[in-house]
Amino acid sequence: MTKLTLCTIIRFVTLALFLTLFGASTVLGQTKAYVTNANDGTVSVINTKSNTVITTIPVSPAPVGIAVTPNGAFVYVTLLGGTTVAVIDATTNTVIATVPVGLAPSAVAITPDGAFAYVTNQFSNTVSVINTATNTVVSTVAVGLHPGAVAITPNGAFAYVANADNATVSVINTTTNTVVATIPGMDGPTSLAVTPNGAFVYVTNLSANDVRVIDTATNTIVDTVSVGVGPVGIDITPNGAFAYVTNARECTVNGTVSVINTATNTVTTTVSVGLCPQKLAINPSGTFVYVPNAFSDTISVINTATNTVTATIPTGHTPTTVAFPTRTPIVSLIAQVQALIAEGVLTQKQGDTLIKKLEGIQTKHNNDQTSAVCGQLGAFINQVNALINNGSLTTSQGQALIEAANAIKPTLGC
Repeated sequence: MTKLTLCTIIRFVTLALFLTLFGASTVLGQTKAYVTNANDGTVSVINTKSNTVITTIPVSPAPVGIAVTPNGAFVYVTLLGGTTVAVIDATTNTVIATVPVGLAPSAVAITPDGAFAYVTNQFSNTVSVINTATNTVVSTVAVGLHPGAVAITPNGAFAYVANADNATVSVINTTTNTVVATIPGMDGPTSLAVTPNGAFVYVTNLSANDVRVIDTATNTIVDTVSVGVGPVGIDITPNGAFAYVTNARECTVNGTVSVINTATNTVTTTVSVGLCPQKLAINPSGTFVYVPNAFSDTISVINTATNTVTATIPTGHTPTTVAFPTRTPIVSLIAQVQALIAEGVLTQKQGDTLIKKLEGIQTKHNNDQTSAVCGQLGAFINQVNALINNGSLTTSQGQALIEAANAIKPTLGC
């Protein structure tokens, strides 16, 4: 493809507003990241231990959105230049299915149980719901104008969709696959991320150079955070402490990544990356951020402990979106406990006790032991309450863990 075509793809990825502004457990052990390269019709597979591309998978036309099932077995890729989603077998790195959806599919998110993939169709103004067991569309949901991003709450109950051209976010109930709320007040929304406890959704607004925070209890905007120029991508660490935002700027000079402290909703640091950074992703353990630089044909790897770029990985042409396996709610909850240990709030022994209970929940869930899962989850909540009562955790710290635990009950059958 030519650079002119490349600009067209970027226009689709960040929608018409971009051109207006700029002119042209097992999951914790996952060691692979997947990157869509829109301009050469491929997906790069990165070994994150060595930070090298280990294989390249042909998919076309114009792969942009990408998501990986929680077990890491399958990769779903939206093909913006057509009307389909490609399904990749992660074991063989081959396309095993192609699913017809709407016109110009751009983003995809997979439910925490891995059962469904939600795909935004920009030019159909719809969201297609794919049953991942059969790879067929089981529902089509009408949303706003030019839906370009989608994120699903940790309990799998709701999908939030950014509608760039009418400045709204649609909220889909995933049980009924109907829009149950439409949130106004956006300004060129391009990407979304949900906090691990499901309490907030962070939305990048390209036209306003900010991130708006939605309270999921009321589906209203409760805060606005100014970031860099042209924010287009966002992800939140598994412990919920920080949000990382790509700022594409003019795409002729290096872009940046803003780091937001979610406790205060302030930018704590800014990291320089490559040209035209797009939709980044944080690895399952929360230790590194992988940033695709569309005009540099590279991935910048940011160490979250130091907020410095520690590696630069060459990819295909126009890397657009990075994906790791969908974080299960249990993995996110473990990360929250690990953060409390790292901060010195909990002792290693206290934290390990909680983590052991969570790992037990995951094991029992994998073995379909629903009753035991629910009992173990109750034991986890009781242990957190004990830590609150003995002063090891403040009420707010403990309540954050309890809310996150309660939020995942529906996904565990409790």
